[in-house]
Order: sequence, then structure tokens, then C-alpha cells
Amino acid sequence: MMYKVLIVDDEIFVRRGLINLMDWNSLQYEICGEAENGEQAIEMIDKLQPDLVIADIRMPILDGLELIKRVKEEREDPPLFIIVSGYHDFTYAQKALRYNVQDYILKPIDEEELETTLKKLAVTLNQKRISTITLEKPIKETIIQTLLQSEHSDLDIEHLASVLLIPAEAEYSYVLIEVQDIQTDGTIDYAPILKAFVANYFGEHVHTLPVHVRDQNQYGLLLPIFLLQYVSSGNMQEQFVRLRGLLVKDLGTDVAVFVGKPVDHLKDIAHSFRSANESLNYKFTEKSKQVIFAEEVLTTSLYYFDVDEELHSKLINEIEENQSEAYEATVAAIFAQFQDKRFAPSAVANTITRSLIGIINIIRQMEGSEEELKLLDELLSWQRKYRSLSQLQHIYLQFVHEAAAYLAEVRSEQKKGNIEKIKKYIDANFTENINLKSIASKFYLNSVYLGQLFRKTYGVYFNEYLLSLRIEEAKRLLRQKDLRMYEVAEKVGFQNADYFVTQFEKLEKMTPTDYRNKMLGKK
Repeated sequence: MMYKVLIVDDEIFVRRGLINLMDWNSLQYEICGEAENGEQAIEMIDKLQPDLVIADIRMPILDGLELIKRVKEEREDPPLFIIVSGYHDFTYAQKALRYNVQDYILKPIDEEELETTLKKLAVTLNQKRISTITLEKPIKETIIQTLLQSEHSDLDIEHLASVLLIPAEAEYSYVLIEVQDIQTDGTIDYAPILKAFVANYFGEHVHTLPVHVRDQNQYGLLLPIFLLQYVSSGNMQEQFVRLRGLLVKDLGTDVAVFVGKPVDHLKDIAHSFRSANESLNYKFTEKSKQVIFAEEVLTTSLYYFDVDEELHSKLINEIEENQSEAYEATVAAIFAQFQDKRFAPSAVANTITRSLIGIINIIRQMEGSEEELKLLDELLSWQRKYRSLSQLQHIYLQFVHEAAAYLAEVRSEQKKGNIEKIKKYIDANFTENINLKSIASKFYLNSVYLGQLFRKTYGVYFNEYLLSLRIEEAKRLLRQKDLRMYEVAEKVGFQNADYFVTQFEKLEKMTPTDYRNKMLGKK
């Protein structure tokens, strides 16, 4: 954590000398800018937001004291000030103190004197930064964030550790706890339960142990390793397994624990934090393990590609064909591959997304709507709710069942719609030279399949239905028109008059001539 310093003096050689006088970085400072008078300094303070301003007391346009006065009057959070003066005038010193400057240093500047002042101010700036940040968040949570995001000096660490009431000089691991409650993240705040658990578990061995609240139902623990020895026996793995078991019991839901690499001092906790985060990528690879150690898993590689194309295509086909036993086995094979090939979470997500896209495309091709799938939204946002591989597999299989059933329903409706279109076509064109094969070709269907579908839907064979339409039309013509038999046959779709007479007699139990005579009252 570095603090920004603005140097203000009207003499460039003085500014250069002051910059080169100190090893600023070793003292947690960096020079962010230079100004040659007070007016220019005000502009640079607004722009650069320095933590500390070192200003000469006498400058043209606006001197050091007026600079301090204006900055403190016009800004809610002014920087700290050190006044540098070449005048041994106590009046100046009194005015400077009235403006609450941090120190009043005489020229020529003594290196040791300035170094002592800067070290004192670093502590003040640390406290100021913490108090400023903690206006919005609880102080412990803010300090944890500070520890995990940057490196700190020993002085900083001692101060931060004292606020947290934990030792600075101890071996630590950042322990990441993921609550797997099948609830959308943030639904339940487990922090109070975790804090109570930690206090109860470690008892009198620790005043307090800060719980770091994260996103995605995750919580972090800055754990001094020596505490484990006080409360349980066995090696570290056994101790964490025991801790997790009690956590599950206390929280009333499943929990996964990711243990960051141990570090020798609190100042290095950020390294353990990063390794714990990296070990999250192995959550789907460790089969039944619920405690994952970064030291063990980070030496192994992860798989970042897609599932085998053969499995993906097989699953989509089985879903489309509604083969429940087959697609259940394929889903199991896909999830086994997630573990066996050590899929990273991103690769698992890609596979799930790809299959969803494949299913949605089929639904749209069949003129259905994916919005009818109630579990689709659940799968699209699964990472916010389903955190273990078994949970994901369960909800994914439910979705596959739903998708397969919906596709079967769409297909059934589609068949019904198609066969109705075909029937209307037959009703409108039965007098033409049509047959089952020509109609099947027109509607892009297999003729055998069409014949079976027609009989299943209407309870009559296609040829019987076509014949009945033609004979009924022939009867109308025989009643209303004085046509020859070959003319009637042609008009109702028969190419051969003798065949027409045979079929008419077969259906009506009389010849067409007998039917006409009957209608005319002739015997």
C-alpha cells in the first residue's frame, strides 16, 4: 500500500533535492507530482488526490499557509501537510500548528528527521484509510479485504492484526467455505451462523476469527493453523474433514471447503487467498471429496475443452427420439467424463450451454417454443444455485426429461396438424389422379408411414377413404347429371370405366346403372 506525495516549492532545485533525498518507496510513499506555487498545487491536489503534501511556507501567488487554509476549508477530506521553511520564525510555526499541519521542518532538511516524520505519518495514514473505508462496511470485513488485495509492511500488518484480534506472526491458511444449499446465492445469510460456529468450535483458544463474506454463497476464513491443533487431533486433512462435518450439521446443508496454501505470516495471506480461489476450479474433478487442498490440486492440470462430440450428438438424438433409458445413460456418461477428464467449471458450463442450444434449435425447427420449458431458466443460471456436480446432474437430467417429453408432444401435435392438412388435400383433390405414394411425396413423408398414420388417425385405410369419396361423388353425378358411365368415372378420378363399375358395385351392392334407375323410379 503506497501513499501519494505532492511536493510544492517555487525552486526546482529544492524540489529535485527533496525528491532525491529519500528512498520514498521503502517508506510506503511515491511522488505523484510537483507544483511551483500554491495555486498550481490546488489544481494538482484536485487532480492527483495526494495523501500527503510537503509545501514550502513562502511562495509567490499563494504561500504554503494560505494553501493549507484553502484546502482545509474547501475540502471534506484534505491531505496531510508537512511545512518546510527556511525561516526560524516562531510566528510561522504557530500559524502552521493552528492549521493542524503534521510537522514543521526547517531548511536545510535533515534526512533522519524527515524519515522519522514520514514513518509516523504512515501509521496515521493507515488509520485514516481504514476509518474512511469502514464508514460503508464493518471494520473487520474491510480490513480483511485490504489484507487480501495487496501487500503490506510489517507495521501495517501489526496494526491490522491488532484490530482483528488475531496474531500477525503465525502460519495461516485462507479457508473458503461454499454453502451448497440449492438456493439462489444470497437467499440466506449464513455469516451469523458461521461466526457463531467458529466461536463455538475454537472456544477459549481465540477471541474472534473474522469471517469474510463473499458472493456465490461463499465465505472465507483467515485461519491460524495452530488453532486446529488445539481443538482436534490427527493430520490437517482429518482436522478439516472433521470441521466440515460439524459445519454441515450446524448449517443444516451440504458444504464444500477449499483450503488455500499455508503461509508463514499474516502479511502473506493474499497468496493463500489466491490459491484457495484457484482450487475452486477443481470442484467438479475430485469425485466425492468435500475438502479440497490447494497444495494437492494445483499441481494437476484441468480440461478446458468440450465433451466428446460423439456423446453430445448422441444425447441430442436420444432426446429428440424420447429414448429415456438411452439419454439417462448418456447424461451419466457425460458427467462421468467431467470428472475423469478433470473438467474446469468453465468447460462444464460450455458443455451444458451447448446442449441447451442444441435442444432449443430442435424445438424451433419443429415450430415449438423453448419458453414452454419450465426448467430452462433454471439451467441458464445454474451456477448461482447448483454448486456441486451431483446437484447439477440432477437438475440437468430433470431438464432433459422435460425437453424430451415436450418434443414428443410437439411432434404429436405436428403429426396431427400434418395429417389434417393431408386429409384436406385429399378431400379437395380426390377427383384427380392421386394415390398414397404421390401424396406422401408431396408432403415429404414415407408412403408406408403416411398410410399407417392415416389409418391410426382416422380409423380407415387411405385407399378405402379415397374410394368412398369418389363413389359418393359418383352417386351425386348419377342423381343429378345425364352422363355416360365412362364420363362419370373420369370425373371422379377413375381411369378405367370397368374398374369404376366394379368398385361401385363392391361398395354399394349394386351397379351404377341400377343406382341411377333406382333414383329414377325405374324397376
